Amino acid sequence: MSLALARKYRPRRFADVAVQSHVATTLKNAIANDRIAHAYLFCGPRGTGKTTLARVLAMALNCENKRPDHEPCGECESCTRIWAGSTSLDVVEIDAASNRGVDDARDLRERAMYGPSGENHHKVYIIDEAHMLTREAWNTLLKSLEEPPPHVVFVFATTEPQKIAQAAAPVLSRVQRFDLKRIGPADVRERLSTVLTAEKVGIEPDALGMLARAADGSMRDALSLADQVLSLGTGDITASRVRDALGLVHEDEYVALLDVIAEHRAGDVFASVGRLADFGIDFGLLLSGLADTLRAQLAIVLGGAVPDLSDHLREALDVRKERFASGDLLRMLTMLVEIEPHFRRSGQQQLLFETLLVRFALLDRTIGLEEILRGLDGPGTTGGSGGGGTRREPPPVAAPRLSSPPMMSDAKRISEPKATAAPKVAAVAPVADSAPVQKKKKTLDLNRLAEHWDDVVEHVRASGRGMVASALNEATPAAVSAAGVVSIGVTSDALADALQSGNDSIVAALRSIFEGVEKVAVKAMTEGTSAVRPRLTAENVIADRVATLRKRDPMLNAAIDALDLRLIE
Repeated sequence: MSLALARKYRPRRFADVAVQSHVATTLKNAIANDRIAHAYLFCGPRGTGKTTLARVLAMALNCENKRPDHEPCGECESCTRIWAGSTSLDVVEIDAASNRGVDDARDLRERAMYGPSGENHHKVYIIDEAHMLTREAWNTLLKSLEEPPPHVVFVFATTEPQKIAQAAAPVLSRVQRFDLKRIGPADVRERLSTVLTAEKVGIEPDALGMLARAADGSMRDALSLADQVLSLGTGDITASRVRDALGLVHEDEYVALLDVIAEHRAGDVFASVGRLADFGIDFGLLLSGLADTLRAQLAIVLGGAVPDLSDHLREALDVRKERFASGDLLRMLTMLVEIEPHFRRSGQQQLLFETLLVRFALLDRTIGLEEILRGLDGPGTTGGSGGGGTRREPPPVAAPRLSSPPMMSDAKRISEPKATAAPKVAAVAPVADSAPVQKKKKTLDLNRLAEHWDDVVEHVRASGRGMVASALNEATPAAVSAAGVVSIGVTSDALADALQSGNDSIVAALRSIFEGVEKVAVKAMTEGTSAVRPRLTAENVIADRVATLRKRDPMLNAAIDALDLRLIE
């Protein structure tokens, strides 16, 4: 049975590991200078070389043919067994997803007490998916990591290091951490081209680009997808063959959807999407592909470069660049990003996708709030301050044209009213010229705190407290007292400890947005308790904003009622 490409072409030397030269060079120099650490933590997305680097390190430490450049030979019996993942006396690979308990950790600790098989060998333990280990298992290993037996090296590999920080923060200070990079499309294309050339298989440039984009930063995924395409037939790999093997949507379909949006043919959305549904299209892939197409169109409209785009699609988007405003493309991408988390979990993906396209197609029916207010202003306004001010007559401003308004790029949007005439309202005084207004802080209350919770999290993250921000993102604002005490609800002791350690950063973030914040109190609560209030939905936030605008401005209140306005952003 032939090996899969991902296994057949797994690197055997540090120099062959794509992109991760910062890790490979450090490990090789550590071997050369006899400064091998007793524990390493390799972090990074899937398929970026974590387990491969761990195996190459084990091969270099136990290679029977020592090389001057300290690279493993890859050919001796020890290297061959380690590279293939076969049984080895000195190298043990453990999957923490299925061996995550305290008993497994005790067994590992006891096995680590035995020395390696040879005098110049090392006992290497590779623990994959290390974030799956329980807190008790980490506590069991903690002593071994602090004072390991001689010639024992632990290598932990994980895609989620933040879970290790939450479950066993002391571990991080006892290991050398290396963060592996995502592999870019250009590097994926280069590696795929090398592998397929070795396999004596030709490939079209567009097909190579499709595989690189579908790999999403994972070299292993890229090689596995190439294997899948090769299984479909013989001969050179074409773009059509890749599309058929991976179930991708043809680029012309995305261009057709762009035409529906640009021509505001909202009624044609359902037929277009229904036709794609009849072909069994994966709507998750369709949404991602539309996002990539809109992003590319925005880049072309702004005059930027768009890498990893086929010549056919680049030409089609370049022809259509005059039909889209950059502000509208940006709004479409924002709407798409907002719907994406709900889309993945929804049982009505087709309906969500159709309504999203309809909203895109009806963007020409929206006008700016500023235009509405200017159209409602009367000619007789009183200016100045105090009772002796002079009367100023501003130039008349025409009401906005509602039949074909310009597509605003910066103003907030309100859906187009059905009425054709604006009501007469009393004249109001214009705002007098003044110095630039500084950013005003918000009054502290629970609803407003829940609405701006993500802003608080990002402020903490920007201050360099990434782990505190991650914990804060999992917490929920629970209460706000009149004395300025903000209570934060958490569902685990680990989150409570993380928030307590970053108390000053959280208070500073809250004070940058709200007035009257004195201190923060962290309350550990069980999930589902009524004391922890859920975050506001987008609909509730919009309703609250409209109610606030109505109370603040009677003229706007009258406009909302008379023109049937609706705040959509």
